Amino acid sequence: MQRLIEKNLLAWKDDPAKKPLMIYGARQVGKTYSVVKFGKEHYADLAYFNFENNSPLASIFESDLDVGRILTALSALSGKRILPEQTLIFFDEIQAAPKAVTALKYFCENAPEYHIIAAGSLLGVAVNREAVSFPVGKIDSLMMYPMNFYEFLLATGNDALAQLIEEAYESNTPLVSALHDKAMSLYKTYLLVGGMPECVLEYVDKKDFDFVRIKQNRIFADYSSDMSKYATKAEAVRHEATYNSVPSQLAKENKKFQYKYIASGARGRQYEDSVNWLAKAGVVLKCEKTNEGKIPIDFYKDAASFKMYMSDVGLLTAKMTVPYATVLSDINFGGEAKGAITENYVAQQLAANGVKLYYWASEHTAEVDFVMQSAEYAVPIECKANDNVRARSLSIFVGKYAPPYAIRISGKNFGFENGIKSVPLYAAFCVK
Repeated sequence: MQRLIEKNLLAWKDDPAKKPLMIYGARQVGKTYSVVKFGKEHYADLAYFNFENNSPLASIFESDLDVGRILTALSALSGKRILPEQTLIFFDEIQAAPKAVTALKYFCENAPEYHIIAAGSLLGVAVNREAVSFPVGKIDSLMMYPMNFYEFLLATGNDALAQLIEEAYESNTPLVSALHDKAMSLYKTYLLVGGMPECVLEYVDKKDFDFVRIKQNRIFADYSSDMSKYATKAEAVRHEATYNSVPSQLAKENKKFQYKYIASGARGRQYEDSVNWLAKAGVVLKCEKTNEGKIPIDFYKDAASFKMYMSDVGLLTAKMTVPYATVLSDINFGGEAKGAITENYVAQQLAANGVKLYYWASEHTAEVDFVMQSAEYAVPIECKANDNVRARSLSIFVGKYAPPYAIRISGKNFGFENGIKSVPLYAAFCVK
């Protein structure tokens, strides 16, 4: 399957000022597959090292962090000559060996001619920073997300449709009705399958949502295992309760995250570490409130108010146990559940494009789902689960801050009218 991260990896390879690259991301988003594929296609050789349950490998970094000695030991262990610029060194699950993380600093300083990529499922949370010197300023970093809808289109053989969607987004020209309907149907399928590569592959192979749901449940089990592995027992219980509360948080009319919905009597001081843990692990997306529709948006954010989405919409629909037919047909599928799934989907597409997630709320009742910072303006983005496009909050934002345009993502076809760019739900991946 083609992944968009390959373009980022090529840009890193061609950068003369490159540093060791650290790839963050949740478990099973495709980090290992993408890096191995990249190494095999763009280097003379690939030296792959997995630190998980590999004490001989980890021991190489224990005595000292002399780069020459480490390279000699790695060559001996792999049985390969590791050559500068010709061999891609890939350290997988590097969070299992904190000293190897520290060693990246010395590769950057003393051996920049060696190309190194490091990845791990819980890099954001697993490295004990009290026991290891993290190489701040000595690494490049990249966040990897589940497959977005564009990548899903490619995986399902809809390359031509993906290109037409991109062209229509740029020109604001509606797709012909048959193509619009096909794209909307594929979008609904994506809501169930999501973008976890194994789930997409399972769907492509079998076209059976039951098998996809089995894969999704296994991912939940893996996440639960990770929470136990990298946290105390009490912390793991709080992490899991926080994660499991996301569907009910989004089902509320006011989707602001509230600790009381985690457990009876829950308070922020008990669970805020869990929120941060889940965000750093990449299994949730945190969307913070901004009090003003001005830039820089971060300057006006209210850190105490935020919404939280699952990193993958397919996992959300699985967690909600939404019937397949309900999503595919829209029968008995409305209200808060449909809105929650739609909003989560859009958040996933924006995050995959590197858009930092914010929402805006007025002092009264108006709320805009997302606000994106462009070069000069804060651009409001409103999400609608169908083709009902009345958006009072969007009008209030535009009246107050006068952005050059606003974006409305809905079931309607492409268009541009009265300063509002109409973007169909299936084209959310185009918003950058």
